[in-house]
Amino acid sequence: MEKLLLEMALISYFISTTGYVGSLIIQRIFLAKIATGLLAVAFCFHTATLFSQYIVTGQGSVTSLYGWASLFAWAIAGSYLFFQIRTKTRILGAIVSPLTCLLVLAASQLMHGGGLLPENLKGPLVMIHVILSVTGEALFVLVALAGMLYLIQDRQIKNRRLGAVTRILPPLKDLDRINHYGLLLGFPVLTFGLLSGAAWAGEVWGSHWQWDPKLIWALLFWLCFAFILHQRLAIGWSGHKAALLSVTFLLGLLASLTFITLGFSTIHSFR
Repeated sequence: MEKLLLEMALISYFISTTGYVGSLIIQRIFLAKIATGLLAVAFCFHTATLFSQYIVTGQGSVTSLYGWASLFAWAIAGSYLFFQIRTKTRILGAIVSPLTCLLVLAASQLMHGGGLLPENLKGPLVMIHVILSVTGEALFVLVALAGMLYLIQDRQIKNRRLGAVTRILPPLKDLDRINHYGLLLGFPVLTFGLLSGAAWAGEVWGSHWQWDPKLIWALLFWLCFAFILHQRLAIGWSGHKAALLSVTFLLGLLASLTFITLGFSTIHSFR
């Protein structure tokens, strides 16, 4: 059942991606609206997949690269759909939908790569930690993607290139709102995710902090999140500055994650 549901989700993500690409080619918003609806359908199938996995195994998507890719795609799609209700940023789905489609495709190829967690790494705190942490990270990715579109749109306007690209991209105000609300929502979500992970580590290893590469990376991620949010709320940064900072930090964090994953062993690997 899990495999079938994941395949249905993948097909829906792919059709949604096709709809978004089509809306860009013919420059018609109705196709983007249909694609958004299909993305919501894919998200529902994906949610059912995660529930099915939990019912069968008694644990969440934390046991393999398959589980991470699947959960991360689910969090990004859900975060985007949440913000789509409040903002006119359907074109952002043209980035989100292909990204989630690729992640789910990768997950489908890695589906049998995971195993069961050891008994001492099971429990409600594990699920809380993983879901909140991944959702917080997904919100930051969405913030950075909105920031990237903001920089493109802002450059087009400043250079007075008010052509097809400018008409397709969302208003700067809506993109900045995603940056703002994404930070406001994502920071506490990620914070509670890290705190629940610390509580779990205290129960398992007797210490709330382990000098593990992934933990150091997570702390760096949290500090970057905190810095951008502080600059927005306390200093008043918005628009171009906030967008540029978000994109820069995300690229740096992805580079550091790649370096850590390839060069170090970690207690967060369960493959």
